[in-house]
Amino acid sequence: MDLHRIDLNLLVALDALLDERSVTRAADRLCVGQSAMSATLARLRRVFGDEILVRRGRSLAPTPLAESLVVPLRDIMARTEALLAAREEFDPATARRTFTVTANDYVSTLFLRPLLVRLAREAPHVAFEVNATRDDYAEQFRRHQTDLLIMPKEVFPEHAAYPHEVLFTDRYVCAVDAEHPDVGEELPLAQFSTLPYLAVNIGALPSSAELRLEARGILRDTHLTIQAPLVAPFLLRGTRMVMHIQERLGEMIRDEAGIRLVEPPVELGPITMVMIWGRHVDDDPGHRWLRRRAAEVARDVIPTHRSN
Repeated sequence: MDLHRIDLNLLVALDALLDERSVTRAADRLCVGQSAMSATLARLRRVFGDEILVRRGRSLAPTPLAESLVVPLRDIMARTEALLAAREEFDPATARRTFTVTANDYVSTLFLRPLLVRLAREAPHVAFEVNATRDDYAEQFRRHQTDLLIMPKEVFPEHAAYPHEVLFTDRYVCAVDAEHPDVGEELPLAQFSTLPYLAVNIGALPSSAELRLEARGILRDTHLTIQAPLVAPFLLRGTRMVMHIQERLGEMIRDEAGIRLVEPPVELGPITMVMIWGRHVDDDPGHRWLRRRAAEVARDVIPTHRSN
């Protein structure tokens, strides 16, 4: 195929069509008429020799070929955007830009809050969209639908294939009601296994603690499973339940939640929080600024949340 004979604007339309899976919405997104977008879809079908989108019930679905194009197409689009912005200066005081960050509630509470406070002073017109870590976080990242992914490297081993930087570390401890009648200063494994356990899931995904417990074959008597990590500790008060919690988070909320932190019967290993980004934004001035500030906050603010 002769690239010189191809209208590269077709790639912009293809990206919109595959993302929206609707001719009407893709047309609205690119500010063109629906008939013009329909004609563009017809051209794309001729170029690729494939239907691209097919009717499935009341909606459109990508063909297998179109599905295989999503990730490389997003990469091309993101790299093109980075190329066009390469010579642009980034002045945080005047910049108008929105960054998308994917992180769980733990990261949002412990880290993003002080980060956003600092950034708001320096960059008053820069906005942030924080997306919760969902089941499809890895696919979202590969499709360049987030600027920065922050999560434990132990949960996302693919991080090694992308630019990344360690922000801070943590560990799991156990949490119980502050007035728990049966738990003292220590929690032997035999006792832990008999206590009602409060498990935390992230959507359909088990939490990092759950994965580590499974890997070590540690039995527990799960009485409650919840998909709200920040709510979970507050459910311990007045019960005999036990849960695993990140030590930094536990220290931050233990008085308010009425909980007591106890050394776990078995160490579950470190929690190494990393920020991960795509290679296409590695040299983006704005993204570099964001990463520098994130690293500074991790260094300057996070340690103050830990007790001696």
